[in-house]
Amino acid sequence: MRVIAGTARRTVLTAPSGTDTRPTSDRAKEGLFNIIGPLIVGARFLDLFSGSGAIGIEALSRGASEAVFAEQAKPALEALRKNLASVKMEAAGIIIPASALNAIGQLEREGREFDIVFMDPPYDKGLIEGTISGLLNSSVLTKDGLVIAETETGLPLPQADGFTLERQRDYGRTRFLFYRKGDAE
Repeated sequence: MRVIAGTARRTVLTAPSGTDTRPTSDRAKEGLFNIIGPLIVGARFLDLFSGSGAIGIEALSRGASEAVFAEQAKPALEALRKNLASVKMEAAGIIIPASALNAIGQLEREGREFDIVFMDPPYDKGLIEGTISGLLNSSVLTKDGLVIAETETGLPLPQADGFTLERQRDYGRTRFLFYRKGDAE
């Protein structure tokens, strides 16, 4: 697992110990950033269920103005801190040691907004639906903000009331779902 492009290109990242975290493959990460690349420079990026922080760090490396990482598992938090230090991005990366929904609540109370929200919850646990609902009912996502959910191919598409699924892309067993606020017309 490494940073693919940008200022931290080729930096090897640490994965959390244990089997609770499933790092996004470099191939899938590269495909994701090929899609959202033009949106990254200057963007405020929220990485929910961030694990090692590889996605948010990639966003920072490619020019995001900031990244906030929400993670509650201790081994993942340890890896995330090491990774931000190894790419020298501690100042641009803020860690919230909390669940995704608690982090959304905290960020809303702080009046924070994000242009891109990425989430990679444990597969097949129904966490995408609850997190998307939490985003819909908060002011954390900007008016034109993009929500990207990572899931596994073959799983049913999560319900995302209040959001439109703009596209989906598969990379091996990884599926990215791209949502924007508003119902399909």
